[in-house]
Amino acid sequence: MKKPLLSGLILASTLFAVPSFAAHHEGDKDKEMTKTAEVCQGYGPQTPRDIDSVAGTNKVKFQLAGDSADLNLCNIHFHNNAEHKAKAFSIYAGEGEKGVGGGYQCGISKSLTDAEMKAPSKEICKGLKPGDTIEVHWVHSSCDVQPGPGLGSCLSDACANPDLRVETQVFTLVNDANALDFNDMDYDGNVVNGYHQAKAIPSNTGTPVVFAGSTTGPSYDAKSCSALQVTWSVRPECAKVDINTVGAWCESNDFNEDHAHGVRKLVTDSVLLAPIN
Repeated sequence: MKKPLLSGLILASTLFAVPSFAAHHEGDKDKEMTKTAEVCQGYGPQTPRDIDSVAGTNKVKFQLAGDSADLNLCNIHFHNNAEHKAKAFSIYAGEGEKGVGGGYQCGISKSLTDAEMKAPSKEICKGLKPGDTIEVHWVHSSCDVQPGPGLGSCLSDACANPDLRVETQVFTLVNDANALDFNDMDYDGNVVNGYHQAKAIPSNTGTPVVFAGSTTGPSYDAKSCSALQVTWSVRPECAKVDINTVGAWCESNDFNEDHAHGVRKLVTDSVLLAPIN
């Protein structure tokens, strides 16, 4: 999501030789206190995460949001590189800096043809290129709201504590008109059974992994967590999308989106993750 997530950064500790059993356990206690001080306290589970790992010990529980078909689409945006990690998108893209870079890339991005990698005739979304990975978030809300810019579109004065659900797909950008058309997955005023909905969301990229988390984005980290409670539905396989259609969407959409957002560092500390059932 647009707001950043917290990452489970744990600073390395120095190990010292201890003269006795009692001193050894006192040292463990000190290290545990230091570890606890390095992550947010009292917050619910955070996002993004490695969806191939089900482990998590966060004690804050909330009811998962219902199916996205029974909620209102309220926002669409995407991030430069995958915020989440899975086998299919596990190529580390580096630490990143000030919201630029970081995250993970699709494995299929490393075996594209020369034609798929051909540079488009114009700039795409302020700097995207063929071979890049993006993670798209279709944000849904239980509020009676219209889709629009930012996370604020998912809330209202009459509905300040909605159920939130993010449908997620990771894509590799290719210069190929035969690849998926991003505009086929846009909103464009689509209403189904009374709910605002995307025209389509990929359904052939594996069974989504559903879990409790938070909002994401580079403004969050292990010491600055997101308080919003979000149900995530992350598809485990990458898909190819035509970069030219992504560029056309950046030029005109209902969400005032014209570029890829930065990523939040992967959350790895167990106390910041919910177990995946």
